[in-house]
Amino acid sequence: MELVSTVNDSWKYFAAGSFVGFTLLLLFAYQVNPYTSFMASRNTVVEFVPLDETDATVSVIKPLEHFNITVISPKNEVNSTVEDVVEPAEEVDKECNMFEGRWVYMPDEDPGYDSTRCPFIEEKMSCRKNGRPDFEYERWRWEAKGCDIPLFNGTDMLERLRNKRVILVGDSLNRNMWMSLACLLYSSIPSSSVEVSAESPVYKFLKAKDYNCTVEFYWSPFLVEFIEKHVSGHKVLVLDKLSPNSLQWKGADVMVFNSGHWWLHGGKMKSWDLFEYEGKLVEEMPIELAYERAMTTWSTWININVDSNNTSVYFRSLSAVHHSSDDWCYNATQPLEEDSVKSVAQRSDVLLPVIKKVIEGLNNNIQVKYMNITKLSQYRRDAHPSIYRSSQWKVMIKKFENSLTGYADCSHWCLPGLPDTWNRLLYASLFFNTSGGRTSP
Repeated sequence: MELVSTVNDSWKYFAAGSFVGFTLLLLFAYQVNPYTSFMASRNTVVEFVPLDETDATVSVIKPLEHFNITVISPKNEVNSTVEDVVEPAEEVDKECNMFEGRWVYMPDEDPGYDSTRCPFIEEKMSCRKNGRPDFEYERWRWEAKGCDIPLFNGTDMLERLRNKRVILVGDSLNRNMWMSLACLLYSSIPSSSVEVSAESPVYKFLKAKDYNCTVEFYWSPFLVEFIEKHVSGHKVLVLDKLSPNSLQWKGADVMVFNSGHWWLHGGKMKSWDLFEYEGKLVEEMPIELAYERAMTTWSTWININVDSNNTSVYFRSLSAVHHSSDDWCYNATQPLEEDSVKSVAQRSDVLLPVIKKVIEGLNNNIQVKYMNITKLSQYRRDAHPSIYRSSQWKVMIKKFENSLTGYADCSHWCLPGLPDTWNRLLYASLFFNTSGGRTSP
């Protein structure tokens, strides 16, 4: 009887101790991670792995089940994101490079606006309206490596931009970005409180009247003056004289510039016959030299006319094109993989070091942030309008049956789509503790 009593007592002590220990373990686990964790095995990621300080490449596309995923839902945070076990954005005090990271496929991603209802999108970017049958290109989210960047919040951005003026200056790719930003903001507030002028391809603006905030686009693909009817009878690109509409740039609180695509056009697409520099007309000049002289003219204007205490200035890098046989955007529905990207050189490669050098040469008191969207866009072969650049695409592909490479638009981007990510990164860079790197390539 004494043996049975001793055994029973031992089990009682063991059970009580196990209960207390298990309870303490649960409390500890909750304190460590009060957020809900789950595996999203249906998702897919394209992960970028930096090779060195100046490069980042993408690993193979692989199921998300190979990654440890935690859903982060911080208190008082409306927009939560899926991350590789990182802290909430407000707790991240170190700067990061937002342009290094990965594309994550989000099957339930909300594009942020309805392309069929946003009145600012040009026909060639209205892919869904034009009849593109797949929408997977709208469901990839950019996740920065090593930091948590916020999702775009249009009403928050407008509140922060109250009584301010934003300008985007450059070519049709910056117009692509303006349309995206206009749609994102337009969908965030009542349409009755918005004033819009978007018919002209050379000047567009959106004004959120309740916030007294304007967002404008100025057409200037070279940033310097281009004279179609020069006294010489030729089309002349003046490398040391800024674009005439630069008079309207002054006084903006946020400036986003780009230039590069038109410098790379050749054959019938080339815009100029002659360059003008220091009063002399020149027929031939290395394109890198011409571009450097023009961007130096732009940077001189920035040095003289911009006060960094009052104005935030950005230069957006060239976005990728996918025209070559190895990475043609026609019928593409998935981002490119690492091997494909490595094997294809971009035409923009010759200009990227030039603009980096020019920005580095700015006055020390002037800060221009370099928005390096080149690498992250290079993988998004799937996000171009391709043949869906027109509502009449069925007629057009018959007309261009033997030259679809010339018809398919593999330069611009569908909306909603990739430019929404550019604007998300702009929003994060403007208002949160993140960094694009002043000249990070």
